[in-house]
Amino acid sequence: MNVYDAERMADILAPVGYMLTDTPDDADLVILNTCHIREKAAEKVYSDLGRIRLAKGARADANAMVIAVAGCVAQAEGEEILKRAPYVDMVFGPQTYHRLPEMVARAHRRTGVVLETDFPADSKFDHLPEPAAKGRTSAFLTVQEGCDKFCTFCVVPYTRGAEFSRPVEQVMKEARGLAAAGVREITLLGQNVNNYRGYVRGSAAWSLGRLIAELAEIDGLDRIRYTTSYPADVDEELIAAHRDVPALMPYLHLPVQSGSDRVLRAMNRRHTADDYRRLVASLRVAQPNLALSSDFIVGFPGENDRDFQDTMDLVQEIGFAGAYSFKYSPRPGTPAAIMEWQVAEGVKKDRLAALQDLLNAQQSGFNATCVGTELDVLLEGHGRHPGQLIGRSPYMQAVHVSAPDNLIGTIATLRIDEAHSNSLAASLLENRQTERAID
Repeated sequence: MNVYDAERMADILAPVGYMLTDTPDDADLVILNTCHIREKAAEKVYSDLGRIRLAKGARADANAMVIAVAGCVAQAEGEEILKRAPYVDMVFGPQTYHRLPEMVARAHRRTGVVLETDFPADSKFDHLPEPAAKGRTSAFLTVQEGCDKFCTFCVVPYTRGAEFSRPVEQVMKEARGLAAAGVREITLLGQNVNNYRGYVRGSAAWSLGRLIAELAEIDGLDRIRYTTSYPADVDEELIAAHRDVPALMPYLHLPVQSGSDRVLRAMNRRHTADDYRRLVASLRVAQPNLALSSDFIVGFPGENDRDFQDTMDLVQEIGFAGAYSFKYSPRPGTPAAIMEWQVAEGVKKDRLAALQDLLNAQQSGFNATCVGTELDVLLEGHGRHPGQLIGRSPYMQAVHVSAPDNLIGTIATLRIDEAHSNSLAASLLENRQTERAID
């Protein structure tokens, strides 16, 4: 979602004369778009600000550069940022960036620090211009923001606010514009995207499953993905979409966080480990080719050896094609940060290493099963070597292939020859590619 937000900031600033630069050294405006979900990401903001300050100080006219902090760290720590980095000119949260031209103008007038961290009454999406998507083959599209679940480890309800679903027609219009600009694949975004309930004038709200089915009818839009999901909010209509909508890719990010019911209760997750198992079974009945990724937190307060083993058992049983796994990171203002029985850092480190060894082995194993098969790959651009293109498989794997440039932007059926830990190597099926390129 931060990638989407950053792209929309660039779209908003373009009409007032701003364009992207490769480095901050000659920039008139530097925006750090930040994440607050883990401590490491939040602390990195301050080290990055220090480097940007040096670049600003090296300018002949230091006032020519405006430094801004955006996103969730700005929302959560606005005053703290100004104390620790008083040279910052602008601090604004993720719900206010539609006001960027006005904020930048105020900052350039040097009349004081611009601080915008209130939740505005009007939706930013009502004020955003059409995305500048020309030349891209894939794009993000935010359909839902915020979260009402209040997991005890998570800051999202405090930094992104309550759940909000964009109106259906607004989403459809943006998707049509992306497809018209050449985008072949969209990823629908939301902190709790599968609880999407989009307003439609004169009818009941649409679910995510219904929205996906309608998006799949847009000419030129060949692939649809969505992230991130909350297991308890996956409904029958969404499961049916995995069965009935060919454009919906057979790869689902479905965060479980832990395999221990005791830990899940402490996290205020609204599912049990067995609920998750049953949901995965239903999804795999609907889409037998489905591959899963997930999120895992190890070392949550009170997690013992048995709890951790429950997580390992769940991973072993379900099998994942990819995953994000982290040591628990206390976030200020969340209930888990003040819980008793915080797990020692060394224990968290050892558990994470064991979990990642298992997950990495599963990912490598999944990649190995692709060798010898044919996969449809959306070719997005040039690889690292001359004559090489890179794209994404239906399962989000990076795929490298020697192929001509005219295939960029097409979906090519490739034979998978080699599997690596994080990518696949493929060969071009000449007859099919000539036919596909002509199409």
